[in-house]
Amino acid sequence: MIIMTKKFFNKLTQVVTKFTFHFVAFSILIFSTQAMSYQQVSKAQIAAFQKMSPSQQKALAKSMGFDISNIGDIGNISKQLSGTGIDSQPIVNTKITPRASQVDQKRSSDKQIESLGQMKELKPFGYDVFANSPQTFSPTMDIAIPAGYIVAPGDKISIQVFGKESDELELEVNREGQIVFPTHGPFAVAGLSFSEMKRLLIAKIKEKVLGVDVVIGMASLRSMRVFVLGAAFKPGPYNLSSLSSIIHAVFAAGGISDIGSLRNIQLKRSGKLIKTLDLYDLLIQGDSSNDVLLQSGDVVFIPPVGKVVSIDGEVRRPAIYELATGDDFASVLAMAGGLLPSAYAKSTFIERYNQNDLRSIVNVDFTNDKQLLSKAQAGDFIRVMKAADMFSQSITLIGALTRPGKYQWQQGQRVTDLLPHVNSHTLDNADLNYSLIIREIDQARNIEVLQFGLAKAITNPESEDNFLLKANDKLLVFSRVSQLYESSLSLDMLAYTQEELFKKEQKLAKDKFKTKQFWQKYDHPNKIAEIEVDKTTKLANQSIVQISGGDIEEKVNVKELTLFSRQRLLMPIIQKLKNQGGSGQPIQLIEIDGSVKFPGVYPLVRNGRVDDLIAAAGGLNESAYLARAEITRNQVHSQFVSKRSISVNLTAALQGEENDNILLQSKDRLNIHKIPAWSENHVIELRGEFVFPGKYTIRRGENLSDLIAKAGGFTPFAHQEGSVFTRVKLKELELQNLIKLSGDLRIEMASKSLSDSDYSQSYSDVQTMLNDLTKLKPVGRLVINLPKVVKDNDYDILLEGGDALYVPTLKNSVNVIGQVQVTSSHIYDKSLTAQDYLAQSGGSKKRADEGRVYIIAANGSIKLMDNSNWFASNAGDNMKPGDTVVVPLDSEYMNNLTLWTSATTIMYNTAIAIAAISGL
Repeated sequence: MIIMTKKFFNKLTQVVTKFTFHFVAFSILIFSTQAMSYQQVSKAQIAAFQKMSPSQQKALAKSMGFDISNIGDIGNISKQLSGTGIDSQPIVNTKITPRASQVDQKRSSDKQIESLGQMKELKPFGYDVFANSPQTFSPTMDIAIPAGYIVAPGDKISIQVFGKESDELELEVNREGQIVFPTHGPFAVAGLSFSEMKRLLIAKIKEKVLGVDVVIGMASLRSMRVFVLGAAFKPGPYNLSSLSSIIHAVFAAGGISDIGSLRNIQLKRSGKLIKTLDLYDLLIQGDSSNDVLLQSGDVVFIPPVGKVVSIDGEVRRPAIYELATGDDFASVLAMAGGLLPSAYAKSTFIERYNQNDLRSIVNVDFTNDKQLLSKAQAGDFIRVMKAADMFSQSITLIGALTRPGKYQWQQGQRVTDLLPHVNSHTLDNADLNYSLIIREIDQARNIEVLQFGLAKAITNPESEDNFLLKANDKLLVFSRVSQLYESSLSLDMLAYTQEELFKKEQKLAKDKFKTKQFWQKYDHPNKIAEIEVDKTTKLANQSIVQISGGDIEEKVNVKELTLFSRQRLLMPIIQKLKNQGGSGQPIQLIEIDGSVKFPGVYPLVRNGRVDDLIAAAGGLNESAYLARAEITRNQVHSQFVSKRSISVNLTAALQGEENDNILLQSKDRLNIHKIPAWSENHVIELRGEFVFPGKYTIRRGENLSDLIAKAGGFTPFAHQEGSVFTRVKLKELELQNLIKLSGDLRIEMASKSLSDSDYSQSYSDVQTMLNDLTKLKPVGRLVINLPKVVKDNDYDILLEGGDALYVPTLKNSVNVIGQVQVTSSHIYDKSLTAQDYLAQSGGSKKRADEGRVYIIAANGSIKLMDNSNWFASNAGDNMKPGDTVVVPLDSEYMNNLTLWTSATTIMYNTAIAIAAISGL
């Protein structure tokens, strides 16, 4: 381990050293490119950069603010960087500085910040418009030449003559400002506008040649040199087309730097200020009227940015804006695109530096025209807050409805105005007998709960259930089912052709197989068992006794609840009522338990009675005892609280008699009893060699011998001595013992390894044994003497729900398992002893504990090989068909790990019981 660690750190050191060298080389390369644009980069520097991997090149370039994709082919970098300066050779089209890469990287980082939930940082407005400028600023020749274009040396003019004479010429304006006709001599055109030049040439040519028509155009435009200086992204001289304007020059320089002004771009000619351009007119209003054409030698100067304000919040374009002289808050709002509909403009926060150089808060009402005309100051931070998310004058529908959501509240509106029909407004599984209205009763948003039956309200609009609604009421309609698998049980799900149903089953089988593979990979046997027998299959296999409440239902996981079940929808209401309670304000919660469909805690509704609580719980079960129910109530005295029980006749309460259908109070608990002995109807299963095997419903106090007689007794082939009787409670107890044994083994193994220096037990062996223990399925076998049960009335078994009796076919064999040479079965011979059968299996292994060999009888009882107080004679002489000889592992051989003996015994006994059951 130490050697591997040293190798790892040595390798890491080599990588870091190599990476550092490449980083230095690339830094020199980038610095040379940016800061010393006229200095050539050495071949050694380029070679060092070429040796790096593509990922390292990209990472280092990004860290230095460059995009490797814009640099081009690495092999051509030397050619690109070794050229002469700008002045070495004039070019018509100057290549624009690649600025898009940096902006795109910044946008990518901004997206990452937003994905992490951090606050988005405000950016200066307008600068990103230059990020996607073209790589070259080529003049566009397919546009019309402006009439006011000034002709100058370098322009090429096309002349076409038709008529008596025809000719086509392309003449360039020379340095003297003339164009020279081969036949007509020179004409001075420099300084004229394009329209003036056309009129002059047409007149002169027609004067020289009669009977011709002349067409004048521009063949090509001259290039000119202008200077972009100040806070440009890349200031310097640029060769541009003669049709270029101030904005074109700014784009050619890569835009404006972060400290440059967008609102005060100056055009200077011969040292004089000719024009001032405000780019906000173009960016916000699309107005380019102030943009003028440039002339050769012009200077576009970009001064530093002036006063700025920041605006954030509920505006369409939050950003940092530059102020012009006289800008007020209305101007700032216009620059930000205006307010969003969600803006709370009546109280806008403005952070401002006061005269004491401290930050202060100023509230401005942006709905007030007078306050909007207030002047904005440099450094103002305007935050437009969002309006509240609360709805006013609305009704909210929640639950098992086809169209839940917010609806407009109107005066005099009732429940049936929003839910006029059952079929068109509710889901199939909606509970039409129990719905709630949650209503706020004061400014503290405390609530009260009203209960109604939707079916009654729709059937009889004049009934009390058709409540008059108030603004901001919430209507809750619950589902009749609470678990997801129950909601999928519907006849409509079978309304498909046989081929369609087969495809659906195929898809479900594939999903089930993938899920099973996942849990098998992570060794989760409980989950695998749940997948193999899903809850829908369990429901289909239930007996009528189980469906009618014969078994105790398992607790439902929250994840398995339907979205509109009582447990889910009532959870926030119950929590609200719980928090709402206090001294002198009892918690408006009540509870119902017993023989109802949905027992639990429910809100105490206004004027709630016993029948309302029963309706909230989904109604009574079939097993409910109607003659008597019990209400437990807290009786509050001056200094103590006592419990009081109130008996209620459920039949009378459900009929509306006030003596029994009493008003409920805070924390009342209604207990609905079951009909006596209703839950004692249990199902017992008889399998194997019975005349009438199957499932039987037993009465309370029934014995096993009575049930066997009811099943017609045994067949002639029954092996009564080999019967297996299982019980659910014993199965649960065995599972707890297995878990405890597994934990004890871990503790003993750990203590042995710490306290015993000679302890050399293999960890893998112990782990294998623990895994085997946890994978064992408990059988829950109760050892019985079945022939004695049938014959002796005093030796009988009182049956319980879930019991099962397996009687196998008569077997004529003896098994030998455990630490033997060959685990095998032998034909029973009454003359042979256990030692004889052990010898026929090759004898015991070296690890066998020959002093504790025992026999498991066919009925599950244990017989020891040596004489003991349990048996009068040697057990080895009393071998019977179906018996199993077990040779255990020598625990002393396993270094005195005493719990190994118990573990192996449990596994052997379990294996034998499972083998007996599976053989039926």
